[in-house]
Amino acid sequence: MTKKLSCDQHLIAKSCGDYELLDSGDNEKLERFGEIVVARPETQALWQKQRPELWETAHATFSFHDKKGAWNMKKPVPESWQVSWNDAKFLARLTGFKHTGIFPEQAPNWEWLIDRMKDLGGRSSDEGPPRSNVLNLFGYTGIASVVAAQAGAFVTHVDASKQSLDWAHENARLSSIGEDKIRWILDDALAFVKREARRGAKYDGIILDPPAFGRGAKGEVWKIEEDFPVLLESLKEIFSDKPGSFFLVNGYAAGYAPRSFAQAVESIFGETGGECGELHIKESSSDRVIPAGIYVRFVR
Repeated sequence: MTKKLSCDQHLIAKSCGDYELLDSGDNEKLERFGEIVVARPETQALWQKQRPELWETAHATFSFHDKKGAWNMKKPVPESWQVSWNDAKFLARLTGFKHTGIFPEQAPNWEWLIDRMKDLGGRSSDEGPPRSNVLNLFGYTGIASVVAAQAGAFVTHVDASKQSLDWAHENARLSSIGEDKIRWILDDALAFVKREARRGAKYDGIILDPPAFGRGAKGEVWKIEEDFPVLLESLKEIFSDKPGSFFLVNGYAAGYAPRSFAQAVESIFGETGGECGELHIKESSSDRVIPAGIYVRFVR
C-alpha cells in the first residue's frame, strides 16, 4: 500500500571541496566557489553576520541599484573558472542575474540520483551503452545531467535557452561525458514532453526544476500556476513503470511550499510514497542554514 509523500524531510547541503558557505546575514551570503569568493543578496538571511572579517576576502559582490543588479569587482575574476563535485566538473561564471550557474543546495539530490542509477542497473559511463533513459527538463547548466550520465544514464537534456544549453554542453565535455551519452534539446519543456507522449516515449528517471515564469525557445510563455499541472499530466504518460524509476522536481524560485508541490504531484501520480521538503545550505563554521528551495521525489 502506497503512502502520502512525507513533507518534513529537509535536505542539508554541507560545505565541501570546491564549495563553501562561509557566512551569511544582513540579507547576504558569502560563498566560495573554488578559489573565487562572492557575496550575493539573500533574502532568507534575516540574521546577523557571524564573521564580518571574512567579507573583505570577496572577489566580487552583487548588489541592486534602482532595481538593476550588477557585480562590483574587488579582485580579478576570470570569465569562467572550473569547480568540481566528486567526479563532475563544471564552469562557474558571474551572470547578470547574480547566479554562478551552480546551485550547491542540490548536492543531496545529486547523491540521490547516483543511488537511483545503481538501483536501475547503471554503470560508469565508459562501460558500454546506458541502460536507463533520464529526462532533465529546464536543465540549465546541466550538473544533474552530468551526474546522471556519469552514473550510467542516457540523458535527454531540455532547455529553452541556447546560452544555457551551450553552458551545459561545456560542462559535459569538461566532465569527459561522451557525445553519445546526452541528447541536447533546445525547446520549450511542455511542448517537448507533449510530443514525447504522442511518440510513446518512456523515461526511467525524470528531473525538473520549473521556473515561476519563463519563455520557450519559440516565445512560448510558461506560467507555473497554469502550466505545471498540465506538464505533470504529460510527464505521467512518459514515466516508465520499471521498478526503480524515479521522479524529482525542484522549486528554486517558484515561491511555493513543499506541500503545494507534493499535492500537485499526488493529484496526478497518486499516492506515491517518497518525500518532500526544503533544501538547505549549511554554513561551514556554524549550524546555521540558508533555506534555498524545495523538492519532491519518489521512486516506483
